[in-house]
Order: sequence, then structure tokens, then C-alpha cells
Amino acid sequence: MILVFGSLNIDLVLAVPRIPRPGETVLAPSYERKPGGKGANQAVAAARAGGRVAMAGAVGDDGFGREVIDNLAAQGVDTTLLRTVDRPTGLACITVDAEAENAIAVASGANGVADSNTIPDTALGPETLVVLQMEVPPAANWRLVERARAQSARVMLSLAPAGPLPEHAFRGLDYFLVNRLEAEMAADALGLASGDIGTTARNLARQGGTLVIVTLGADGVLATDGESVLTQPSLRVDPVDTTGAGDTFAGVLAAGLDAGLGLAAAVARASTAAALACTGLGAQESMPTAAEIDQRMADLPAANLAGPEFGD
Repeated sequence: MILVFGSLNIDLVLAVPRIPRPGETVLAPSYERKPGGKGANQAVAAARAGGRVAMAGAVGDDGFGREVIDNLAAQGVDTTLLRTVDRPTGLACITVDAEAENAIAVASGANGVADSNTIPDTALGPETLVVLQMEVPPAANWRLVERARAQSARVMLSLAPAGPLPEHAFRGLDYFLVNRLEAEMAADALGLASGDIGTTARNLARQGGTLVIVTLGADGVLATDGESVLTQPSLRVDPVDTTGAGDTFAGVLAAGLDAGLGLAAAVARASTAAALACTGLGAQESMPTAAEIDQRMADLPAANLAGPEFGD
């Protein structure tokens, strides 16, 4: 089972001719209201890819909160661990330009009081893959890492948005998912030498005793355990909106790992899904189903593995 602890938002998406500069007003003809939040996005991506998923976190006692819960339930995500709190549901304002790039501002709201202590120990165990991000209080994440490890659950952390990562929490991870900038920031914070992305990723993997997966956008994915290095080129598509691509990758990767796939196969499925997510507007609506991923897997360029096979 996949247990996602993280943020839940409503996204207001504005298609603009260009991302506003500081002090600049750019007009959009309209906007769309969509469910979002990194936690909820990853839960939906995993569920659409065929995973059995439960979501833990917090929403407000408001219309947005009810909309978020109803949407998750409709996607097949178990919502029994969600709490309703005395804060407004999280809100994100997303501007998307003509080149499919985006800029995002987030009001945390209820996410700021998400409490991992409300997750019972019975939800953690050897059959559970805990999936975390950084849009909830970091201390709540680190407490859950410690509890999950004590119950022999596996843990995946997406260091997004990037923030401080205590070494004790880092060493409790099974999978560390970052983009290029996040990898460099994590290495710097941990006092590790960084240079090219391959060296940075290997240093992180050796320091944490974890599998490090680095998403590189159009350049694909790099994964390493500190010795072997897997490079997976990306699926070529015509992008419309990159919002949610990273969350799609994380959720589909979790679904593959939870289903027992090896790292290379799970990364291949996640890479395909992330590319497909860029072909539609919005985060969750553009996330592909398992059948849609299967249909395009043959178009994914072959991966390269330098070193022995991973001991998945």
C-alpha cells in the first residue's frame, strides 16, 4: 500500500502570454480551478497508475476542503486519514506561459498544521511505502520517517520545495527524489562536494545509504545507489503545461515500486507518465492512467545502466 502524507490544495490556473516580472501585471483571459497540492497530486498519480493509495493530511472546513476530499475519493484514494482543521484549505495560484513554463505561489493554510502523529502505527508496516514532500511542516515529516522505519515501512521523500534535510532523516530514506537544483542544495546542506550531477547524486546516495533519483526535465532521469548509475532518456512530447509533471513522476514511481517492479522498470514507467502529464493543462487532470502509460512505453528510449544491477 502507498501512504501519502502531504499537502492538499485548490489550484487557480491562469494561462498568460508570459510569466510576470516583479512589479508587472499580466492579464489572463480567465482562470481554471483545479485540485492540487504536491501530496494530493502524487496520491492521484499513483492511484491512476494502478496503486492502492491512502492520503493523510489536513484541509479546512470549507467548500474547497470538501471539493478536495470528494475529488480524491473519486480517484480511488482512501481519505479516511484526512483531518478537517480550523484553517482554510491550501490554495495555489499558478501562471502558465506560452512555452508551458510556470510560476507558482502557495498559501499553506491547513497544510501548515498537518500532523503525522494522527497516522496510526497500524497504517505503517513492511507492506507500506510512505511518500512525503515538503509542503507540510518538516518536523511532521521527520517524525513520520522515524516511525515508519521503526515499523519497517519504506520511505520516499520528494525534496520539493527544497528545504533543510536533517542527516538523521536523510539516512532513514529508501528513495530520495530530487531535481537538479534540489540535489545540489541537499548536497551543499549536508557538506558534500558537488560538481556534475552524476557526482552529486552518487555522493548523496553514499552519504544517506539511499537510492537517489534525479529528474532532469527534458534530459530524462538519473538514478544511483552510489555505485551503479541508471540514465533514462525522456519520452519526447509536445508540452502544453509542465505543472504536475514532477508529482506525476513521483506518484507513478511509487506505484511501480509498490507493485514490486525493479528500479529501472519503475523509473521507465514514471518517466513515460511524467512526459504524458505535460501534454494537458493542469496537474491532476493531465495525469495518465496505467493503460495510457502502457500504450506509450514502447516509444520511450532505452535506458543505460553503468555498473551492476540494483539490488531493488
